[in-house]
Amino acid sequence: MTAAPEIAIEVEGLTKSFGDKTVVKDLSMHVERGQIYGFLGPNGSGKTTTIRMLCGLLTPDAGHGTCLGYDILTESDKIKPRVGYMTQRFSLYQDLSIRENLEFVARLYGLANPKRQAREAIARLGLSGREEQLAGELSGGWKQRLALGACILPSPDLLLLDEPTAGVDPKARRDFWNEIHGLAADGLTVLVSTHYMDEAERCHEIAYIAYGTLLARGTVEEVIASANLETWTVSGPDLHDLADKLLAADGIDMVAPFGSSLHVAGRDHGALEAAIAPWRGDTRFTWTSSGATLEDVFIDLMSRSQDNFQ
Repeated sequence: MTAAPEIAIEVEGLTKSFGDKTVVKDLSMHVERGQIYGFLGPNGSGKTTTIRMLCGLLTPDAGHGTCLGYDILTESDKIKPRVGYMTQRFSLYQDLSIRENLEFVARLYGLANPKRQAREAIARLGLSGREEQLAGELSGGWKQRLALGACILPSPDLLLLDEPTAGVDPKARRDFWNEIHGLAADGLTVLVSTHYMDEAERCHEIAYIAYGTLLARGTVEEVIASANLETWTVSGPDLHDLADKLLAADGIDMVAPFGSSLHVAGRDHGALEAAIAPWRGDTRFTWTSSGATLEDVFIDLMSRSQDNFQ
């Protein structure tokens, strides 16, 4: 008999407002230990606020729950030392070397033998040979690797990544995610916000948050299935003009350009078939039935979300 998974985070009814704007509304969820949990959603939709509340870094106005076995309302001081937080902006010292930055972080956390800790982190992250290079001279990918090394230096139980690969090249992003999966396999729980669909697909589970409201959650397969989107791919000339006409038709819930084609989707099979019928017989266009992608679902959810700051 397989043991039940250990829960790293379990919260219910979390709500947070700033002034008269509710940034997160009645959010409930749980995250298993060792899981990579992705947060998707438009800019300003409450992803970062949600992550901070989940781990006790920000106190909710309502709701309750636990993180790493501690109450997020009354024991947040016990949670914080066990959390590594990597922000969008590189936050280490630009005028210190890689080695100096890591030794500083080790001393800050009171780790034994900071020099040894820094050497081991440098070796683990593939930074050997760059020890004396100034952080400010590193490329985006190497800065990202250094920032990750600093976050995991004190061996946290929970890692928060706030759009960590923005502006980083594809190979550096892949290397980064390989490292994250290795850390998760060792039991580290990871919460990550991202706009990249390929990164979301690397998460064990995802949650879509739009302007404070949790609209979908589960594995990528579950989120795609729950959207109930039937999708067609169409290619041909004058696709911009075709997109405008399709968007005006009843029965079509989403039209989005993908390279040299359009993805056209709807929830009602009959209504969708009727809507695209006038163009299906046009020999200029090639229509192919295709399964909905995570990006299709993301665009559809975003189009139906209402900005609570407007």
